[in-house]
Amino acid sequence: MRESSQPLAGLRQRIARLAASGGPASRPATGWLATGHDAFDAALGGGLMVGRTHEFFAADALDGASAAAFAALVALRTPGKAPLLWLRTVDAGRRTGHIYAPGIAELGGDPDRLLLVETADPKMLLACANDAVRCAGSAAVIVESWGKFPLLDLTAGRRLALGARDAGTTLLMLRLNAVPTPSVAETRWNIVAAPSRALEANAPGAPAFDLELLRWRSGPAGTRWRLDWDKDEQAFRNAALSGAVLPLAARRTVYPLGAEAA
Repeated sequence: MRESSQPLAGLRQRIARLAASGGPASRPATGWLATGHDAFDAALGGGLMVGRTHEFFAADALDGASAAAFAALVALRTPGKAPLLWLRTVDAGRRTGHIYAPGIAELGGDPDRLLLVETADPKMLLACANDAVRCAGSAAVIVESWGKFPLLDLTAGRRLALGARDAGTTLLMLRLNAVPTPSVAETRWNIVAAPSRALEANAPGAPAFDLELLRWRSGPAGTRWRLDWDKDEQAFRNAALSGAVLPLAARRTVYPLGAEAA
């Protein structure tokens, strides 16, 4: 894991070198970033769609760590050694805390794949994000923001989405202490920390997450899931569905990028 308080010069070249050092960049052959949770992935047609934008919201600041952990664990499930880019502002780092490499390793992830870029302000964050999503050598790009992000309007969001689509990059927008607003994201989620299952001797259990699908461009939303992380399998456990408000459609339709942005 590498950190910088300034935008990295030659970001594309650095990503390309990191990807090359670990072999060819790996992406899910089916076009989906799977969580390993069979029912969850099947309901979405295979997982989170590669080359699209996915938004993770944590309205309560206390759930920010859970939302960040979920985004990181999903992204680090990509096979191979291709780097994961994590972009955030210095202010977000002060509010939410620094990323702890030993903690990622304890959860079964490889912290050496994580390239952390901290920018001075949201304007530079958005500029770096536009650069990062166009680099095809990364496993995924996480863009973390805190509170309102007025620069990320529909025009800016569509520019990011087009860059991610053209490069085949999975873009995960981590929106902490924020309220969902219209966007061109493929999926939009609300993430809340869930009670973990205690281990033997009442030891703390694995991380658990409650997810609500707020919007899905290719199908109905309103579904809730409970996912537990299995660090040994490096996948989310195939637990039972916690409850559904609306049934998920068996067949998905992919709309053209930019359509139905609400």
